Amino acid sequence: MDRASERLVRTARALGDPTRLELLRRIAAAGEICCRDLVTLFPVSQATVSHHLKILADAGLVAVRREGQFGWYSLRASAVAQHTALLGKALSPRRRSGAR
Repeated sequence: MDRASERLVRTARALGDPTRLELLRRIAAAGEICCRDLVTLFPVSQATVSHHLKILADAGLVAVRREGQFGWYSLRASAVAQHTALLGKALSPRRRSGAR
C-alpha cells in the first residue's frame, strides 16, 4: 500500500467512530475548544474523550494547543480537504487509454 493509501485508511478509521465524528463536528463548530468543555458534551468519561481526541490528532485532523494542563483543539481544515481529495482520487474511475 502506498503512503497516500495508508494516510487515507488512517483518517477513515479515525472518522469511522461516531463519537470521534461528533467530536470533530463540535470542534469545527467552535473553532477552538478545550478538552474539558468537550467532556461535558458527551456521555463518556474524560479519559475516553481524551483517547478519541488523541486518535483525531494522530490522524492529523485536529491541531492541539497546550495551555497549562488543558489542550485546546481546532480543526485542521487543510487535512480534511486533503482527505477529501485523496478519497476522490482513490475512488475515481481510471481512464483507459484511448477512452474519451
